[in-house]
Amino acid sequence: MAEGSMPAAIIGNRSDFFVALSVVFVVVMLIVPLPTILLDFLMIINVTLSLVIILVVLYTKKALEFTIFPTMLLVSTVFGLALNVSSTRLILSQGSSFNGRIIQAFGRFVVGSSGVDGLVIGIIIFIILVAVQFFVITKGSTRVAEVAARFTLDSLPGKQMAIEAEYNSGTLTEEEMTKKKRELEREVDFYGAMDGASKFVSGNVRVGILITLVNIIGGLVIGITLRGESLEIAANTYIALTIGDGLVTQIPTLLISTATGLIVTRAVSDGSFGSDVSVQFSRQSRVYAITGIFLVALSVLPGFPWYILLPLAGLFISLSVVLSRRKTKAGTVAEVIKEKEEDAEIPIVAPLDPMSLEIGYALVPLVDKSKGAELLDRITGIRREIAIELGLVLPRIRIVDNMRLQPSEYSIKIRGVEICKATLRIGKYLAIDPGNVESKIDGEKTKEPTFGLDALWIQESERHRAERSGYTVVDAPSIITTHLTEIIRRHASEILGRQDVKQMITTLNDTYSAVVEDVNKQLSTGEIHKVLQKLLSERVSIRNLVSILEALSDFAPVSKDTEFLVEKARQSLGRQLCAQYADENNQIHVSTLDQSLEKLIIDSRVESSSGVVPVLQPSQYQALIRDVELAIQQMTKQGLYPILLCSESTRPLLRKLLQIDVNQLSILSTREIVSGYTILTVHRIRIGAEVSS
Repeated sequence: MAEGSMPAAIIGNRSDFFVALSVVFVVVMLIVPLPTILLDFLMIINVTLSLVIILVVLYTKKALEFTIFPTMLLVSTVFGLALNVSSTRLILSQGSSFNGRIIQAFGRFVVGSSGVDGLVIGIIIFIILVAVQFFVITKGSTRVAEVAARFTLDSLPGKQMAIEAEYNSGTLTEEEMTKKKRELEREVDFYGAMDGASKFVSGNVRVGILITLVNIIGGLVIGITLRGESLEIAANTYIALTIGDGLVTQIPTLLISTATGLIVTRAVSDGSFGSDVSVQFSRQSRVYAITGIFLVALSVLPGFPWYILLPLAGLFISLSVVLSRRKTKAGTVAEVIKEKEEDAEIPIVAPLDPMSLEIGYALVPLVDKSKGAELLDRITGIRREIAIELGLVLPRIRIVDNMRLQPSEYSIKIRGVEICKATLRIGKYLAIDPGNVESKIDGEKTKEPTFGLDALWIQESERHRAERSGYTVVDAPSIITTHLTEIIRRHASEILGRQDVKQMITTLNDTYSAVVEDVNKQLSTGEIHKVLQKLLSERVSIRNLVSILEALSDFAPVSKDTEFLVEKARQSLGRQLCAQYADENNQIHVSTLDQSLEKLIIDSRVESSSGVVPVLQPSQYQALIRDVELAIQQMTKQGLYPILLCSESTRPLLRKLLQIDVNQLSILSTREIVSGYTILTVHRIRIGAEVSS
């Protein structure tokens, strides 16, 4: 065991030992009579523990930060009942000689009067406490816990789909996806536990009422019949002590039940209760001005205490003025968004960066560090994910506050040229229909900006209902990052610069100097750059740069033609390509070309200034496109990714033919298939033979 882990292990062992000892002690309390001084100590501990629990809840930002709360609820309930049993034993056995200071204090001082008046007041206070706790706080907390547990469970599939959608779009890494799913499971478990644990509180209240009645009746019986006391003395003794005992045990229970209500009603908050109060009560200055004016008007009416109302009115009006000035100052001072290291920055003048994201002023809070900078954190995840997926180390994505855009609009540019633009709805969520929605919901119809899917803009209040209906619901940062990730994938070849390639080769030289030396003898950086660009344009990862460079150094002496080298580089990555497209049974489902069609394409080669290109007759080309699209549709309907398999000599020609009019299609050559994988043909394209005949 490492030295650093020793203290943690010792502390953990001590904590477990202390908890086990406490449980044993609670059992002993139920059996063995306790001295009154120890009972006083334990009752103070009970009140203090309850106070600590409610303060922890108030300062907790998320419910999952206090996941042991349901267990603490049970422990505190059992502890309180054990104290009830111990105090009942001492009160009934000792009678007027009972000297428990805490119970006596609650029975006399807290009530505020002695004699019959004190007994009546004490009983009334006890009844009010029990009624408020049982009929208001406990019932409300129990109901909220039930609803939260049901809604959390119902929304679980939708939330899991949203996480998987973020992962598939590259917004999340596999580790982040696993972490989010684990947190989601913990959330479901927590609210499920709270649903049951809230019953402890209501049960504790009922038992408290029963114990109080038993104590009063039992005390009167023991005092009058066994000890020969008069009814007045017995009532003064046992009712006063029972009321004190009831108050000293019900107050901690009241704190615990209040904490239960707080923790289950704050599921939608990301801040502590105090910070939420500070923020949400300071948004509208006019509220306090109107309140102040109302208090002034009230103070003029006869009989009302003007000496209280006027100072309060002045306080509220002053608060309104302060909040109004603060809001005005925040509106007039321009927000300055500082550069976040290795992420993005907002400059005064945007240069022609490899990639930039321009946003309207209404989207500035998404990248403002003082407001969480959620978008900046997600862009960091995009860069990491693209590096893993494509082997492309993205330069910093510069974020620019562009006043020429609409307030809720954003634009993605590559080297200063706009690639796409979209508009968001601030404060709303995008509900995307994945095709299996159970029930439609109302919203503003739109198109999802990345893939053009049917979607709706909905209010935050409709989010959980949309998720339960089967919609994939995403917020504004997720929309932008998903769009940005897909643009990077589509245009990775344009983003990769020659200087980037030089840096990659230089870095590789430290570990694979022999490979770098060989390839540098055969090819220039520009020639390597062209090969890597071609690979990225077909969404082939260049992360295995060593294998690519080895293939280039092996075949460069044969030919330095870029198309030839690309094919050899792809073949060196054959296992990577097969793993990318194979299913869990190592089977690759493909469409294939008829031999006569392959011959037609090969025979159509023509030398041009840009290399060898295929030239088909218009009717042949249209027929080919039509049949390839049919093959894509058939494979997509079967839930398969569209892949076309052909010979090594046909593949580069076919890619040139289809790259303009056919999207979402991967073309593999037979030389790229490695052992261990099975090819299953689901469609054969024969259009070449039909046209030629």
